[in-house]
Amino acid sequence: MRRNDRLVKLIQILRDGQLHRAQNMAKRLNVSVRTIYRDMDRLIATGVPVEGERGLGYMMTAAITLPPLNLTMTELEAFHLGMDAVAKSQDNELSDAAKSLSAKVDVVLPEDRNAAASGWVFPIAASGKGFEYMPVLRAAIRMQHKVSVDYKNDSGEITQRTIRPLQLEYWGRVWTLISWCELREDFREFRVDRMLDVAVLASQFGNDAGKTLSDYLQELGE
Repeated sequence: MRRNDRLVKLIQILRDGQLHRAQNMAKRLNVSVRTIYRDMDRLIATGVPVEGERGLGYMMTAAITLPPLNLTMTELEAFHLGMDAVAKSQDNELSDAAKSLSAKVDVVLPEDRNAAASGWVFPIAASGKGFEYMPVLRAAIRMQHKVSVDYKNDSGEITQRTIRPLQLEYWGRVWTLISWCELREDFREFRVDRMLDVAVLASQFGNDAGKTLSDYLQELGE
């Protein structure tokens, strides 16, 4: 089972608002407990309304009840760019309507995960940060150009990274970039809204063994 499909199934399991132990979810999805822990860490880190701890269990803390939608990542980007602009309008009625509409489409299940432009979202805090870098990052992925990024982590520490951008993923107005980080010499996922500066470098990268998107997915058991 692909990771994103597995994450959707975890959300479906947790929708009842009850406490679910990792061991039981692992058995239902036929994966290891370690995989469930890693998946839950990912969901929580990206703002999905889930709380819990390893060894105790996990539960949904906010209802997700809207029917699924199928949108491409570009459609999602365009939608939230528009909603972000209208939400900042001086017209309070339009601003409130934009926020309400945005909230009503905050559950999107995956379409064909083999399509590079597919995406899905969960209800989390709105963020318009990082949109300016999206065209640059998409172009760098297509052309396989390395990118220099000034990045602020959870602790507020700023580092400069040279990365190989591999794939953009969408998490409800928060975008993440799957990359090979040359500083860490490992795969890393960077939140686009925490990027302070992005510059495409002249140097290109190839499909070096151990540094490709396929290698990353294989590490995750997909």
